[in-house]
Amino acid sequence: MSKIKSLILGSAAVIAASVGAQAADLPVKAKAVAYVKICSLYGAGFYYIPGTDTCIKLGGYTQLDVNFNAGNYDQPGWANGGGNGGTLSAGNAYGGNNLSMGSRDKDYFTTRARNQFNIDTRTATEYGVVRTFWSSNFEASTGIGPSAGNLTVDYGFIQFAGFTLGKAVGTFQTPWGAYGGNNNTSFLLGGYDNATGITQIAYTWQFGNGVSAQVAVEDNRVISKSAVLNANEANATLNTTGAVAQNNYTGNMAPEFTGNIKIDQAAFTAQFSAAAHQVTGNYYAPNNGAFGNTAATLVETNGHPNSVWGYALSGGLQLKNLPTGPGDKLSLDVTYANGAMRYLIGGVTGANFNQQGNAPVFAGSYQSMTALTLLDGVYTTGNAIEKTTGWGLRGAFVHNWSPAWETDVFGSYTSINYNDNATVAYCASFNQQGTVKANGYSCNPDFKIWQVGTRTAWTPVQNLTFSAEAMYTMLDQSFTGSQTLVAGSGGPFKPAGVYDFKDQGIVTGNIRVRRTW
Repeated sequence: MSKIKSLILGSAAVIAASVGAQAADLPVKAKAVAYVKICSLYGAGFYYIPGTDTCIKLGGYTQLDVNFNAGNYDQPGWANGGGNGGTLSAGNAYGGNNLSMGSRDKDYFTTRARNQFNIDTRTATEYGVVRTFWSSNFEASTGIGPSAGNLTVDYGFIQFAGFTLGKAVGTFQTPWGAYGGNNNTSFLLGGYDNATGITQIAYTWQFGNGVSAQVAVEDNRVISKSAVLNANEANATLNTTGAVAQNNYTGNMAPEFTGNIKIDQAAFTAQFSAAAHQVTGNYYAPNNGAFGNTAATLVETNGHPNSVWGYALSGGLQLKNLPTGPGDKLSLDVTYANGAMRYLIGGVTGANFNQQGNAPVFAGSYQSMTALTLLDGVYTTGNAIEKTTGWGLRGAFVHNWSPAWETDVFGSYTSINYNDNATVAYCASFNQQGTVKANGYSCNPDFKIWQVGTRTAWTPVQNLTFSAEAMYTMLDQSFTGSQTLVAGSGGPFKPAGVYDFKDQGIVTGNIRVRRTW
């Protein structure tokens, strides 16, 4: 009996061992895969990052712009710098294009290819949603080598408990400010444009029913400063076309202070904005009666003008769901600036709007020209900074013919004014440039710019849009008479001759295709 029991137990052990060995060879059941889950808390396109409670959304677009008689985004060919024809450098945010005043070195046809990529993350916390947002552009434009391009950072900010920290849309701007009705309002003047963000610390209050308020401290040095004219440093400051050759702003002394109050409803959005901007001047030129003091004579012992504060105010209204058709809207904004002219004419436009035309005014003259200079202020030795003022109006009406077809009509008017003291200082500088004035010449730096245009867009499939726009810009200047310029002072290849002061019109066009994802 014991032998039989031993045999049975032994056989069982062998079978168990055999079964265990075979079981070890069988595939082990895999753990469940943590597939990406849809996050419906913040709208379409968000997903949970695996293993976290943070939602993420990736987005962007690919875009081609083709421009006629214009720089990128339908930039009119006014001069953006010195009197050498206004050539833009390849590093300019809207440059890479030669926009000189009518010579054969001008690019009448320009292009830009752009890829934009953005990342939006959001996490629910006990303090509310923590959000991060980043957006960059990779682009290549006319004038940049075939394998070269630009990398930009338009936005990069954190939002937490009502705060916005980083590079975000400027507080002064209306929600429709960058794209009111045309492809880009950077060159539709008369109001604030900030399509690429400003580094800031901002706080937003939400009062409910679509009512909110925001205040911000902004590092807006590049965009907010126009130019300051040290009129005693004349030859180093103005050239014969009225262009600012040397900007006498100091370094950054203070940030910008901005704020807005907004009401956002289904039928309309309204916003009132305000900004404070410090205007500072460099050292005085020596008060020795000489004209044309150079930058080398500007020393600390000369003293300097006291800083003054400028400001800007803006009111905007957008009417939505108009009876003219589904999706139609009318956008309006009016802006006043005192010593803070970049809130009226965008920061990417340069400080000079100089254009030449073939048709002279007076018999015997060679050609005509404008001399428009945008300044925050003017000062002379021993005197305070005299601030310039201006106001502007912009508007756009968008009509949807069908879900696939849209037509926009847009326009603007801008008026820049120098007070009596600023006019005297400016003209004393300009009149002594060594050029001969004739034909009833008079100096008046005031100017106006008005624009009108239209855009039509076709969206054959979702997120793919083809659009074309045309715009007319009038540079309305206040100088009269004419002056004799030396060769090259009116732009590359321009001969010596008599040039008459005359308003100039510019026709530009843009064709765009954009695929958004």
